[in-house]
Amino acid sequence: MALSGIQIYKLLPQTNCKDCDFPTCLAFAMKLAAKQVELSLCPHVSDEAKEQLSEAAAPPVRPFVLSSNGSEVKAGNEVVLYRHEKTFYSHPGLFLRVYDTESPDEIKAKVTPADAYKVDYVGIDLDMSGFAIQANGGDFAAAVAAVREVSHRPVILIGDPDTLKAGLAKLDEGEKAMLCHATQENWQTMAELAKEYDAALAVLADTIDEMADLTGKLTEAGVKDLALSPTQRGFRGTLTANTIARRMALKATFRPLGYPIISFPGDVGDPATEVMLAAQAIGKYSGFIVLDHFSPETAYPLLVLRENIFTDPQKPIQVQPGVYEINDPKPEDPVLVTTNFSITYFSVANEVESAGLPAWLLVTEAEGMSVLTAWAAGKFDAESIAKDVKRFEVGDKVSAKNIVLPGHTAVLSGELEEELPDWKVLVGPREAVDLPAYMKQAV
Repeated sequence: MALSGIQIYKLLPQTNCKDCDFPTCLAFAMKLAAKQVELSLCPHVSDEAKEQLSEAAAPPVRPFVLSSNGSEVKAGNEVVLYRHEKTFYSHPGLFLRVYDTESPDEIKAKVTPADAYKVDYVGIDLDMSGFAIQANGGDFAAAVAAVREVSHRPVILIGDPDTLKAGLAKLDEGEKAMLCHATQENWQTMAELAKEYDAALAVLADTIDEMADLTGKLTEAGVKDLALSPTQRGFRGTLTANTIARRMALKATFRPLGYPIISFPGDVGDPATEVMLAAQAIGKYSGFIVLDHFSPETAYPLLVLRENIFTDPQKPIQVQPGVYEINDPKPEDPVLVTTNFSITYFSVANEVESAGLPAWLLVTEAEGMSVLTAWAAGKFDAESIAKDVKRFEVGDKVSAKNIVLPGHTAVLSGELEEELPDWKVLVGPREAVDLPAYMKQAV
């Protein structure tokens, strides 16, 4: 039975020692009740209390991490069905699949561009998470070795136990991979293999009941890091299986289904359908998504969708503060100022860029608030703007030293002149759409 924060607090030491990195034991208890932290963070909890709290403290969807050479893919630890209720925590990993019937050169040619793919999205680097290698009657060990020649991202290995063992020998020391799949026929052998190589294990079953039975057997055998792999591959079947598993884990605290889910949109064969199934899997509720095709034009919308869904709904989407170059600006070009609210940033950047006008865009730290909101809250003022001008060494990039304030904050111009006496402070238009005309006339 789930315990409340107050019930958990009564079982804690109540010393407020801060060794758990929370200011009070009550704050830690509330996070524990929300399944957002592990009980192990408290080094002083008694054995008796630990025994009482172990079940209550365990997250409803067990978290684990696939890792390789410093690259990680986290899954699990979710506590809500819908992101507006609180937030989702573990971004689903997108994996590109290769087959051992492909030659090493073909595999490397497929893996290299996906491994190198990286795009900046409002200050966040979007990239692929890893690679899946599937046995298909070829040289599995050579296929794993080919992937490792050009990428050190986490991997998922798919095949029978003997084949998987040959591939595991080719992995980097200390990395944690996922093995697919444990079934009713091979679960004992797969369990031993997962324990031997400290690997996560995906569980394949046709029904939810069979899945729960298998995870129970595997946990009793000592395998803790499991992923659910429903056999359904279509839109309706996948949605139904994923939703039932997640609802049982969260609403009924049904531990046999309290694991991340792995989906295989690539199995449908058609690239267009694959992308749509992947989008569904991101929203409903997959932790690992295996694709057969990669291209920048399909990866980008999936990664952006993932980022939008997995942002905290209680926090605005923010751009990393700093100086952004628009249309290859020169030292004599103006410096435009805005806040790090993503919509504000894109409104300004898109208008200036589409007009072909060069400019430096100073994005100031305003806790993700829009210009007027940040100004009203005291987060966007002359002092903070001047501080970021110096912090990002804007003066070293320009010679004309013209800085343009948003029109809604014209009141800051006098104060900013005092903070930046070597700069010419200008007041721009109120709306971003008017920036190109303003820049052509005034700067």
